[in-house]
Amino acid sequence: MFVDEVEIEVRAGDGGRGVVSFRREKYVPRGGPDGGNGGDGGSIWLVAQSNRNTLVEYRYNPLFKADRGAHGEGSRRTGRTADDRVLPVPVGTMVFDGERGDIIGDLPEEGARLLVARGGRGGRGNACFTSSTNQAPRRADDGEPGEERHLRLELRLLADVGLVGLPNAGKSTLLRSVSSARPKVADYPFTTLTPHLGVVGDADEEFVLADVPGLIEGAHQGTGLGHRFLRHLLRTRLLVYLIDVSEASGREPVEDFRILRDEVQQYGDGLERLPAVIAANKIDILYDGERAIHLEQSAKDAGMELWRISAATGEGTRQLIQRLSRKLRELDLEVQAGEVQ
Repeated sequence: MFVDEVEIEVRAGDGGRGVVSFRREKYVPRGGPDGGNGGDGGSIWLVAQSNRNTLVEYRYNPLFKADRGAHGEGSRRTGRTADDRVLPVPVGTMVFDGERGDIIGDLPEEGARLLVARGGRGGRGNACFTSSTNQAPRRADDGEPGEERHLRLELRLLADVGLVGLPNAGKSTLLRSVSSARPKVADYPFTTLTPHLGVVGDADEEFVLADVPGLIEGAHQGTGLGHRFLRHLLRTRLLVYLIDVSEASGREPVEDFRILRDEVQQYGDGLERLPAVIAANKIDILYDGERAIHLEQSAKDAGMELWRISAATGEGTRQLIQRLSRKLRELDLEVQAGEVQ
């Protein structure tokens, strides 16, 4: 099961109590305070692991606790510090405060760690309070409580290029055609119910292509399925608007392009500012060439390139992939030039 958003409670361990203790040794007439400190409570960390791709294990077990520190003992013995608890999450997980909504941190790469609840510090034993004016203190501190937090975990897949299209536009077919990914393909809407990733290109030049469920008008307001997965495109660097230009769709390509652009712009969060190209799909069953010509004019008006392809037969897909690869290199150069300036 693919789960990309969950809410959990984390409770770090409390610190152990300090102890009030005095030495009682034979032939040691004066003795003295020797109460040890309590141990620190365990903290809770999130760690990104590339072998995970879903948050499903946190949906049905939303409470995670770390152990408390051990109490101090006599003879100045400090209590044992509790072990930290580590929660593995997929690479690309973002962490938000569940109450305020503020972002706490991001885990964009393998091995990235984020402290989400700090364990309480152990209390001081009475040996710590000895002074010239108080040589027999009978005071010890309780351990500090561990942090408790309500978190929202949100997975955003890491990909270079994202496919945006209406249901049955051919996104999954294109992903199967140009990569080894095998998303489900069928001739009915909403075949894709979860995002899919595929590695495209050769050993010298590879990039990751993301296919998310199809959008419909009103998706940014929660209509259909795609709105839940638009967040996965936020980490991409380039979008491909995949438009079915064939008569079989029963739709107008120009109108489909308008709907998709409006949904992306309405969703916002920076998605609307990503560079994009248009792929006119299913040209193998296109009979009225004017449909593609009108879409090409809309692409020019929007300042975008248009590539004619057939994901089913492979026609034009190689040229499209080569152009996407070049476009990604150009974006990299722009970023490097900006950093130098």
